[in-house]
Amino acid sequence: MRIAVPKETLPGERRVAIVPETVKRLAAKKIETSVQAGAGAEAYASDDEYKSLGATIEPTRESLFAAADVVVKIRIPTPDEILALKEGSTLVSLLLPLVNLDLVRKLAERKITAIAVDMIPRTTLAQMMDVLSSQATVAGYQAVLRAAGLLPKFFPMLMTAAGTIAPARVLILGAGVAGLQAIGTARRLGAVVEAFDVRKVVKEQVESLGAKFVEVDSAEDAAGAGGYAKEASEEYKKKQAQAIADHAAKADVIIATALIPGRRAPVLVTADMVKSMKTGSIIVDLAAEQQGNCELTEPGQTVVKHGVTIVGETNFPSTMPLHASQMYSRNMEKLFLHLTKDGAMKLDLTEEITGGCVITQNGEVVHAKVKELLAKEKEKS
Repeated sequence: MRIAVPKETLPGERRVAIVPETVKRLAAKKIETSVQAGAGAEAYASDDEYKSLGATIEPTRESLFAAADVVVKIRIPTPDEILALKEGSTLVSLLLPLVNLDLVRKLAERKITAIAVDMIPRTTLAQMMDVLSSQATVAGYQAVLRAAGLLPKFFPMLMTAAGTIAPARVLILGAGVAGLQAIGTARRLGAVVEAFDVRKVVKEQVESLGAKFVEVDSAEDAAGAGGYAKEASEEYKKKQAQAIADHAAKADVIIATALIPGRRAPVLVTADMVKSMKTGSIIVDLAAEQQGNCELTEPGQTVVKHGVTIVGETNFPSTMPLHASQMYSRNMEKLFLHLTKDGAMKLDLTEEITGGCVITQNGEVVHAKVKELLAKEKEKS
């Protein structure tokens, strides 16, 4: 089997799906790799390095796709990329199929076997394949560094000849992978950290990192399947909003990370909350790509509203392309080893991981949840 690694085309995307170290390990499992010339350049992986470890370098995307059984990439494919795919081949990529139904239809029409890496179940067995977690680790780390660079004050407490400097106060919204990484990074920089999450089960993890867990006076727990949060009741949301408002007014930095799969990100920081924050405060909204946890976030932009700087960066992992690519590539290695046998793709849709991430096959949509959404959309039309 031959996999193809194209150069990512999204403006500003610096990562590459497979790095040279993975090429050698895949070859040992009878999986050959072709790489588009320059694909890894911005992730500090040269064509010569790929070639030295057994990869073939193709000069164009067209020649790359023509020889490939499987195309593996990071970003959602463009219409041109879908047309360039060989009919009957396999695509492994982020797809966000629950919100990109037109994309799913196009892939099915092209008889592409589409594997959405963002749909890999978040189970113990699948941890080593979980690209959302690996890339969220980068995002949580980088978000705190961005905030520290923009904040007009120190993060740690300092004892100086000019007197004592109080530490910055950081509020983390959402204690998933990105949130926990943000907590750890902010604590290492010396900030006083508080964290909020609707899932009570994460309290111990938050406190183990040295942060205070912000509790809502409610018995409700919004822990959902796969480690995600689920939609909370209206009564809980009111209490949640008040708790966040009380702590936001005291915060120097808010790092917002809350997401619900297949849905718009929940609005946790309202315009009124932003108004209540201290001038010079920072909000870094890691949910910006899904419209943001802050009501005033402008995806892809950094703006100042009511004296507060709001960072709407939509691709933090790309700002650290070397390690983000390395982690993604290692996830891909484990995924391919799971989905192949003797160098050939073997897909058992009754198996949890495979059935969870294969979206289309043989011209059909085979993922149950995506099929359900397509059926509902058809009914409405």
